[in-house]
Amino acid sequence: MINVLQLIFVFPFPILLALMINEIYLIKYKKTVQTIIYMPHFISLIVICGMVLDFTARNGIVNDIIYFFGGERTNIMINPAAFWPVHIVSDIWQTAGWGTIIYLAALAGVDQELYEAARVDGAGRWRQTLSITLPGILPTIVIMLILRLGSMMHVGFEKIILLYNPMIYETADVISSYIYRRGLLEFNFGFSAAVGLFNSAINFSLLVLANAISRKVNDTSLW
Repeated sequence: MINVLQLIFVFPFPILLALMINEIYLIKYKKTVQTIIYMPHFISLIVICGMVLDFTARNGIVNDIIYFFGGERTNIMINPAAFWPVHIVSDIWQTAGWGTIIYLAALAGVDQELYEAARVDGAGRWRQTLSITLPGILPTIVIMLILRLGSMMHVGFEKIILLYNPMIYETADVISSYIYRRGLLEFNFGFSAAVGLFNSAINFSLLVLANAISRKVNDTSLW
């Protein structure tokens, strides 16, 4: 479910962000925006998780906002239903800016004469985006989507372990954190290795399937 939510919300966000940055014509302002949104990528994951825990604590800024609008203060990170939204929002904040680099590079390769011809024909910015920009970067989007589908069964255990606690194991525990607990904490190395191998086999199968479908549908594939 975390991977499905990431595919729905986290994956498209760098694309939308790149499209918005591409519309900025003031170079200094554009560079400032890019610098600000890139910064979370360079913050240590431990620091990121510490900030998330502080923000969602009973006296954190999230509870301050909830209390301001008439809600009650709670420790958000002991609520199982809150873990997925917190994880997804923090992923967007941490990775979206850095993810725009690939799409901005793809946007730079779109033929500018197409935009000039579209403006002559009376096309506005929205029509240019739909008819020129998105088709121009579609191969890049497809390649990134294939790679993303190839890791659908994998969620990094570092962030999960730094954020979760026994109160939210039901929704926070993922395969990688489960392997960590069984293999390193309970010394059941054989079982954890078997689970990891099976997980990798599923990821590989998803990658091959996504690549085959993409090659058949739009002639874009990794191989």
